[in-house]
Amino acid sequence: MTDLSVLVPSYRRPDDLRRCLEALCCQYLAPVQVIVVARDVDKSSHLVAQAFADRLPLEIVKVNEPGVVHALNTGLLSVKAEIVAITDDDAAPHSDWLARIAAHFEADSRIGGVGGRDWVHTPDGTVVDGQRRMVGRVQWFGRIVGNHHLGVGPAREVDILKGVNMSFRRTAMEGLRFDTCLRGMGAQVHNEMGFSLAVKRRGWKLMYDPEVAVDHYPAPRMDIDQRGVFHPDATENAAFNWMWVTQTQLIGGRRWMSRQWQVWVGDASAMGYIHFFRALLRANPLARAKYRAAKRGRELAISLLRVLNSVQKLPELGGKQRVN
Repeated sequence: MTDLSVLVPSYRRPDDLRRCLEALCCQYLAPVQVIVVARDVDKSSHLVAQAFADRLPLEIVKVNEPGVVHALNTGLLSVKAEIVAITDDDAAPHSDWLARIAAHFEADSRIGGVGGRDWVHTPDGTVVDGQRRMVGRVQWFGRIVGNHHLGVGPAREVDILKGVNMSFRRTAMEGLRFDTCLRGMGAQVHNEMGFSLAVKRRGWKLMYDPEVAVDHYPAPRMDIDQRGVFHPDATENAAFNWMWVTQTQLIGGRRWMSRQWQVWVGDASAMGYIHFFRALLRANPLARAKYRAAKRGRELAISLLRVLNSVQKLPELGGKQRVN
């Protein structure tokens, strides 16, 4: 059976981290290594992790810089196994999580990444339920489809895995790191999209299987980017990251179409023209502020990309790699 390491970045959510580590103690396939990455000032998370030292092959990695990108990149340096499974501290992997991940990697040597469904638990105790066949895709006209928390059906190939439930083959991500150009001091949204696309561009397959599951209890983020709450800087950062990732990882017509989609359509949080006009028609009082923040983020990303292109041709990040 394939050996797996588990990587859990955590910041000031000790109760969530405890639940996550308890779930890792119950895995049918035991991990050979559990890496908890926590800020050096986050004493409560360190204490929780240390309490599991006699139940898990635990390694606590301290970081002194904010942001999940730095935490993930630092944690990756300590990975020992051929497969690394990554989850968030506010998730509880199902007991067969690692066993199902390992089975996919063993079944096909061309698979570079595996992810699955996160069953979202709301504060009132209900579970978000629904069924979506299309999951984790970048459509040809530029639209990003997530739906990882609603996926049903058989395992299938996708373009993007979700950060709360993703795993990678060590050889597939050799030399890759999560993009340090992404903006934000905490969540740094879209980081997993960039990493997933980089692995896929190397020629590896990314698989999504709804049976590879975790329970997800979305916890408050320790930064300005709060779920369901508008903050202009958070919106600007998210729009920047979306534009930056697609323009550095997609190629040819898909790169151009993605840029047009973001400018003309966007989505409810990073509004393009169409979402902006819809919000105006619905008398959304935040419409103009949201649109302006997203526009600033997109324009900043495009400006920086132009500077990069003026210095050298935009690199085909990730490149191609032969997959056996």
